[in-house]
Amino acid sequence: MDSPIVNLQLGINQELRDKLKSQQYFLVGNHSGVKLCHWTKKDIQDQGSCYKNKFYGINSFQCIQMSPALTWCTERCLFCWRSESYALGDSMDGFNHDDPEIIVEEMIRGQLQLMSGYGGHPKVDREKWQDSNQPKHVAISLSGEPTLYKHLDEFLGICHKKGLSTFLVTNGTHPQVLAELQNLPTQLYLTLAGASPRAHSAITRPFNPKEAWQSLMETINLMPSLNTRKVIRLTLVKGKNMVEPEKYAKLFDMSGAHFLEAKGFVSVGDARENMGYDRMPDLVDIVEFSHQICENSEKLQIIDQSASSCCVLMAEEDYDWRMLNI
Repeated sequence: MDSPIVNLQLGINQELRDKLKSQQYFLVGNHSGVKLCHWTKKDIQDQGSCYKNKFYGINSFQCIQMSPALTWCTERCLFCWRSESYALGDSMDGFNHDDPEIIVEEMIRGQLQLMSGYGGHPKVDREKWQDSNQPKHVAISLSGEPTLYKHLDEFLGICHKKGLSTFLVTNGTHPQVLAELQNLPTQLYLTLAGASPRAHSAITRPFNPKEAWQSLMETINLMPSLNTRKVIRLTLVKGKNMVEPEKYAKLFDMSGAHFLEAKGFVSVGDARENMGYDRMPDLVDIVEFSHQICENSEKLQIIDQSASSCCVLMAEEDYDWRMLNI
């Protein structure tokens, strides 16, 4: 059953809505959506969990993966698994943005509906399934650029009042939105796809190339003033952006972030049309490149890694990172 929110013609059109629903999206109103993460489905069956569990203590089976800007983004990254044909542009101006209270209520309802089929699954522990009906975390990372949603601040505040931690992933093209947040996310992720303007633009393919790098630098310079947990995320592609480790180290040091994640590109979904398996680094590649970054930073050392997610976690040596579980 769809959300009762009306004015659908002003957001995601019906043809696209039908495509997304066929791919097990739960659509919320004009512009938002929920989809079960691969790791949520694995974790509920005791078949493994997301790197966020290993690094930060997040239960994958209690995590909602969603977006308030499902088909809008300021960049068209080569590594993105979402089809470009689904993109409705780089701006959400021109139509009413849905009430954040309704989005939160509907995303929770959507998560429970998507999880309902696991209640009678023979491989699912009944008690664990019941716990999954009490979500604890929201990964605002499903698709699109969430800072395009004009009620993001209120959305985050409502999540926190309901006892939900929030992991917000942004590409840094709207630093002014982050600067004006009164309700900062529990953890802020900044995606960094290149250590120089040319490398970054070649992979992210921003709609506004002249401003994208400048906005990214503004976001990095802003980050030290944001009083929340912060992560720089590198999505690394063989033969593309696994170069200039000293520049990645410098950008991290400028950001004041607590963590640097280096994660390997995965050729899945529509990303397969842009880059094949030969562009996927393995964990050995990621660890080697992470060591090169650490060698160029006065702060960083490798503190953990996840083979299943092909991801390496770096942080300051004296940072009490194991106390971060929430």
